[in-house]
Amino acid sequence: MKKRILHILIALDQLIWVLISLGKAHPDETISAASWRLELRGKWLGKILRPIIDTLFFFDKNHCQRSYESELARSHLPRIYREWETNNQPETTP
Repeated sequence: MKKRILHILIALDQLIWVLISLGKAHPDETISAASWRLELRGKWLGKILRPIIDTLFFFDKNHCQRSYESELARSHLPRIYREWETNNQPETTP
């Protein structure tokens, strides 16, 4: 039950981020991950949101950074999608 509630909260977070950005945001990105990404790029919205979010999640040290890194690692995907992605990478030729 806890996992289902977490999934619903993440989905709402992603929806809110897309709505805030008027559809310009990445649809699978949370506000936390986007805030870290935007701050890295020197964007004013990231500079404002990231400290606020990290303060709200004081019990989760470096919350925005960890969210961003989780997105990069695609760790939020179900295992079957991560396995498929790993096994179906295009081969590189020397």
